[in-house]
Amino acid sequence: MTAPGVSAVGVGEIREVGAAAFAWLSAHRGDFALGEDALTLDGPVDATWKPLGELAQTCASVRAHTPPSDPLHARASDLLRFAWQQTGQGELFLRLQRLEPFATYPLEIYSVFASAGFRHSGYEAAAGTTARTRSWRLTEQEPTRRLGVLRAERRSGIHRRERAAQTLRRTWLGGLPEPWTFERSSGYALTHVVFHLTDWGRTPTGVPADLAAYLAHWLPPWLDTCLDAGMWDLSCELLVVAGSLPDPPDPATLQHAWTRIAQAQHPSGALEEQAHPGDTGADREPDFLRCYHSTLMAAFAAAQTVKCLAAEGVPG
Repeated sequence: MTAPGVSAVGVGEIREVGAAAFAWLSAHRGDFALGEDALTLDGPVDATWKPLGELAQTCASVRAHTPPSDPLHARASDLLRFAWQQTGQGELFLRLQRLEPFATYPLEIYSVFASAGFRHSGYEAAAGTTARTRSWRLTEQEPTRRLGVLRAERRSGIHRRERAAQTLRRTWLGGLPEPWTFERSSGYALTHVVFHLTDWGRTPTGVPADLAAYLAHWLPPWLDTCLDAGMWDLSCELLVVAGSLPDPPDPATLQHAWTRIAQAQHPSGALEEQAHPGDTGADREPDFLRCYHSTLMAAFAAAQTVKCLAAEGVPG
């Protein structure tokens, strides 16, 4: 909860956190650019395609949740076009398909662009052929990742008979676990389950009723726990989940959480993944790899929260 004497931030201040995060992302767009190693076999995917794909996902989501007149919409659109250009307007996905035909990450990243209207017919044809093989269908994956692949297939025009509902019930969240077993790894797993079920907040009704009720009860204390631990990245992901549910938490819960996030944000707009004891972070620029994802999540969560609070009639 917010410390005594500290008032909860308003919609305008939450928007400022999102705008500052986008300013940092725009200033560091060059760090998201793909290098020559992006197309090497067994290349450093986590340092090349992963950051670019996460940039694209955040920008596509923010663009979907904000009106065209919103400055955040314009910032997100600009960075999304930059990310698409980095892929050679989709041509690099086709080259990746030839290098690693059964890797799923190219389709998962491509599907983000497809959901925003950026498509490459040649890659979709090649990926569709691979997806019809037994090898693709039998690839062993954790249930949460499998939900993501199924969502990526649908976004990219690939339709198979595999049922996502069966996969959902094999995830941590889908099994409605004891709430006291929540920890960092299960937290990230549950946020991504909700992302996949709702198509990153676009369809809140995608969350089954029993999961929605479970999250409505337990998400606020889990969020409070993460904030107390200075887990800013996971806290922002939980705020995205909060804004993606059929019945989001009460406005006070959201506003109190944003008070903590706003205090943790660096003056440059960056947000570190994790607080460090005795370090305010105000005297140094955070390392890119330690803050790019949490800054992306801050931008996304801000857009989602502003949308929720506006629907509740909270003044800006």
